[in-house]
Amino acid sequence: MKESLKILKEEMDKFKEGFSITDDIFLGGGQMVLFSGPCAVESYDVCAKVAETVKECCEKLDIQYIFKASFDKANRTSVDSFRGVGLDEGLRVLDKIKHEFDLPIVTDIHEPHQAAPVSDVAQALQIPAYLCRQTDLLIAAGKTGKTVKVKRGQFMAPEDMQYAVNKVKSTGNDKVCLTERGASFGYHNLVVDMRSLPIMRQYSPVIFDVTHSVQQPGGQGGSSGGQREFAPYLARAAAAAGVDGFFIETHPDPSHAKSDGPNLIPLHEMESFLSMLKVGFEYGNEY
Repeated sequence: MKESLKILKEEMDKFKEGFSITDDIFLGGGQMVLFSGPCAVESYDVCAKVAETVKECCEKLDIQYIFKASFDKANRTSVDSFRGVGLDEGLRVLDKIKHEFDLPIVTDIHEPHQAAPVSDVAQALQIPAYLCRQTDLLIAAGKTGKTVKVKRGQFMAPEDMQYAVNKVKSTGNDKVCLTERGASFGYHNLVVDMRSLPIMRQYSPVIFDVTHSVQQPGGQGGSSGGQREFAPYLARAAAAAGVDGFFIETHPDPSHAKSDGPNLIPLHEMESFLSMLKVGFEYGNEY
């Protein structure tokens, strides 16, 4: 058992060398990285409020911060659900946030043709969980030379995510990381298997998605539910297990958010939430 643990730890430790997302942000080097923002680009005002508040928290806590919001939510439960403001308007808002708040950007892409225009604005491209096996999408993202953040599909074994990593790296781009967001456990429920974190960390740096790990997909009929009360417990467990960063969606008023409201962390709680995570992160990365 001790020998197996030693081998696994050696495989995980090699990603402590990490890579640069920007000149100022390094992933995998033992310093916490936060990907955070509203689920969707609802408006410039919502994005600006979140960007300003979370940036202040991260500067106070010495956390590296990348702003996140989606221009399109292509996998909403119902056709009547808000999808977003679209590619052009979404990139306009994200570019404005990037320059006005001096923040790098991460956003989702859903189709290969989106990779190039999105990479003109974003420093990291996120591959949604349902699309993590889509070869053309992964290749297109890799060819941009930007960081590619791949979310593990709820249906994927953690060890099989190495093939998604390899698809990105086949383009000559080694800047790829994996994101854990829970596995399907019956209908409308997700469970996080903490073993997935060290398993996937053999292949790339790993981000823990706090928000979608407490999601209940389709759990409210025509929309997804969530149990944000469990977010602190899962986040602390992931921090102690050892990860390279966190993905947290937040909103000034989650009850009126246009996407994923039930599992968003209220914006006014972010500083205390991040303070808690920072302590756990430092412990987990010393182990």
